[in-house]
Amino acid sequence: MNFKNVSYLWNEHDADKIKHDEVALLIYRSNLLGADLRLTNYGGGNTSCKVISKDPLTGSETEVMWVKGSGGDLGTLKKSGLAALYTERLRSLTNVYRGIEHEDEMVALFNHCIFDLESKAPSIDTPLHGFLPFKHIDHLHPDAAIAIAASKDGEQITKELFSGKIGWVGWQKPGFDLGLQLKKCLDENPGIRGIMLGSHGLFTWGDTAYECYINSLEVIEQCAEFINSKIAGKTTFGGQKITSLEGIKRIEQAAEIAPILRGLCSSQQKMIGHFTDDERVLEFINSNDLSRLAPMGTSCPDHFLRTKISPLILPLLPTEDLSDTASIKSKLIPEFVAYRKMYAEYYNTCKHSNSPAIRDANPVVLLYPGIGMFTFAKDKQTARVASEFYINAINVMKGSEAISSYTSLPRQEAFNIEYWLLEEAKLQRMPKPKALSGRVVLVTGSAGGIGKGISKKFADEGACVILNDNDQNRLNSAAEEFNAKYGKDVFTTALVDVTNKETINQAFNTAALYFGGIDIIVNNAGISISKPVEDHTEKDWDLLYDILVKGQFLVTQSGVKLLRKQGFGGDVINIVSKNALVSGPNNAGYGSAKAAQLHLSRLNAAEFGPDKIRVNTVNPDAVISDSKIWAGDWAAGRAKAYGITVEELPSFYAKRTLLNEIILPEDIANACFAIVGGLLNKSTGNVINVDGGVAAGFVR
Repeated sequence: MNFKNVSYLWNEHDADKIKHDEVALLIYRSNLLGADLRLTNYGGGNTSCKVISKDPLTGSETEVMWVKGSGGDLGTLKKSGLAALYTERLRSLTNVYRGIEHEDEMVALFNHCIFDLESKAPSIDTPLHGFLPFKHIDHLHPDAAIAIAASKDGEQITKELFSGKIGWVGWQKPGFDLGLQLKKCLDENPGIRGIMLGSHGLFTWGDTAYECYINSLEVIEQCAEFINSKIAGKTTFGGQKITSLEGIKRIEQAAEIAPILRGLCSSQQKMIGHFTDDERVLEFINSNDLSRLAPMGTSCPDHFLRTKISPLILPLLPTEDLSDTASIKSKLIPEFVAYRKMYAEYYNTCKHSNSPAIRDANPVVLLYPGIGMFTFAKDKQTARVASEFYINAINVMKGSEAISSYTSLPRQEAFNIEYWLLEEAKLQRMPKPKALSGRVVLVTGSAGGIGKGISKKFADEGACVILNDNDQNRLNSAAEEFNAKYGKDVFTTALVDVTNKETINQAFNTAALYFGGIDIIVNNAGISISKPVEDHTEKDWDLLYDILVKGQFLVTQSGVKLLRKQGFGGDVINIVSKNALVSGPNNAGYGSAKAAQLHLSRLNAAEFGPDKIRVNTVNPDAVISDSKIWAGDWAAGRAKAYGITVEELPSFYAKRTLLNEIILPEDIANACFAIVGGLLNKSTGNVINVDGGVAAGFVR
């Protein structure tokens, strides 16, 4: 079959290497399926295989089912992400099953069926695989299949499209009883090649890993071809109501509004944002049918869990003047209040006596017609995945509307999924947030030395980071290092010259677009020139003051504008120097510029206090490790001033301190974290010395 709508990725050579290991083939197949987001979304779906193994207790052969465990993603699945259960023990749980109202208690009983004690905890979908007899099974959430499953005439369309070879099970919450319904469907329709789950997804199978893979692709391809034939030549979503703003202006508008939205979405906890102006999003949000379809919400439970009951449509024109933050907030605040009220009513109407407490009532998905889609969540990955899932939902709505009409989950069913006690238990098992979770930081000059040390510390503590430098090669190297250690959802990059206002503004726009805003600004970029007064040129003087003083001013000015838009305060930390307070030889330009930085910090602290923006200073001394400053003439200049060699500088600096310590970038990073980590939230205008103890540098 010639696949046009799915990716055929099976490699005979790779598969042949593991052909005698069914579990390895399961993992291989799963990774291929997960690599194509048209087949299943991130973290969605599950796969299984059944193999004959030796029972470690009896020595007899027994059938064992390996199935994707709770959590995880098919695209990155490893053996450690699989649960292994005795198939017959799992099926024997029908003897103690007390009916659908006692469904949740069955999950704990899965543990009595575990074969491999080191395997992953079984998921709620385990019985869906266990009650089907096939050796290999795929449960996927392809947009094309869900579009049929979520349409008003889905059952009839499925029957006609596949000539009765695909069964149908109407919507039911995943669990033990749904597994029994799948078995019943198969028993009543022998010879079918799969089952469509109403509003949910698709089950397909095969006797081998390859047969299962091909079956899945063929069924999804047929769904997609059918939908495409119905869409071709038709007006989608009722036609376009508005026109998108032109590309660059659209991005500028998104960057302008993002911090305001982040502030409003963070009324209960700090949120991280994600923005997309994907063509599929623009087609939907610019359409006549937006106001009808968006409030209906999504159908597939995987979509719904990540995107909430419905999105918030922003009542703004694409060309809206966003420069007056107060005016824009006056338009948006009533919309957020109404959304929170709607969500509270939804909770109170649908809750059960044992339902978990109401969660954050703010929207996750925000649609700005003509501009794009914003999503906000506790971290970047969750926000990004929510965006991907809503695009899946858009695809589903488009397909359903083309072949019939779209239907969403009833609100009670949606609530039962969102506030499912099993989902709540999963949330409670998640690691507690780190100290800087939900925070975004920009550290100038963060591609090396002190700046990179601070950025690493903040990333380790849960923050998102905008890496930046004026050296592209150095920035690329730092980005590679961060990507390997933290992954793409923890950082982004920007080329910044702190003397150039345009590059500074662009960096903060990057922060707004990529993460929704900013929380912590660290002015760290620096330069050092050490010369006697008679050798100090006007060019030296201007360079020092441009980078150190003007740079600190410009970065703070641009960053504070963004902080004020969010409306929940923030932090500015200025990395100054003990030289701001200590007089020394051959240091007129650098020392006086550092003194200006220190006093500018005090002035800013006094000015920004009413906005809950705290400004504090860290004064390091002689941080030599990985520093561009010490790679130049500065080290030679300081060595000459003290009558020693460059090689003797680290020891010299350490010996002149009260603690006799060499100062490292991580020492400065720890001081910065101490300021923003939660214990000093009511401190501003302070100076923390990190110099090993230089008495002349004491502030008081």
